[in-house]
Amino acid sequence: MTFTTAHLSISLDGFVAGPEQSADDPLGRGGMALHQWHLDEASATEVDARWTTALLRPRGAYVMGRNMFGPVRGPWSAYDGGDWRGWWGPEPPYHAPVFVLTHHAHEPIEMEGGTTFHFVTDGLDAALALAREAGGGDVDVAGGASAVRQVLYAGELDELALDIAPVLLGSGERLFDGPVPGRLEPLEAEHSPLATHVRYRLRA
Repeated sequence: MTFTTAHLSISLDGFVAGPEQSADDPLGRGGMALHQWHLDEASATEVDARWTTALLRPRGAYVMGRNMFGPVRGPWSAYDGGDWRGWWGPEPPYHAPVFVLTHHAHEPIEMEGGTTFHFVTDGLDAALALAREAGGGDVDVAGGASAVRQVLYAGELDELALDIAPVLLGSGERLFDGPVPGRLEPLEAEHSPLATHVRYRLRA
């Protein structure tokens, strides 16, 4: 059995990152406001703390898009001398194998704390298969919007958690693109002044 999840912060108008993403502004203009519920410890409530724990809980393996891994476009050598190792410093928060969707081959990157980034050029199905094998069937799609959208519209996502921030971005990276295959059944919902947290099960 496999179980595939994703957990994203999203604006009221459906964006998980703002416009003009760059190395200096990886979440795009205004995108950081989506994450105050788990980054602003002074304002976060007990509700936000519970959902932060859910966001950070260990998973067997991860899949992510190349844009989630970094700002690199085109050949890897075109940025940072080809030595880009992700946004997270020497010890990323995953502590598990991470399979990065890309069109450009790259040797695996082993980081501190048990994270190894593997780069998959054979598409989504191959990345999910590798992650499920590595993670004992349990996989989290760590972002960004495009990777989660691909898994969702391929019918491969079992659960989706959204932290809906009271923010309007106007443009950027949108999660939903047309009707969702099947239906989103709410399993759990809580709210705080910083976000409305909802966990959905995907049903046929």
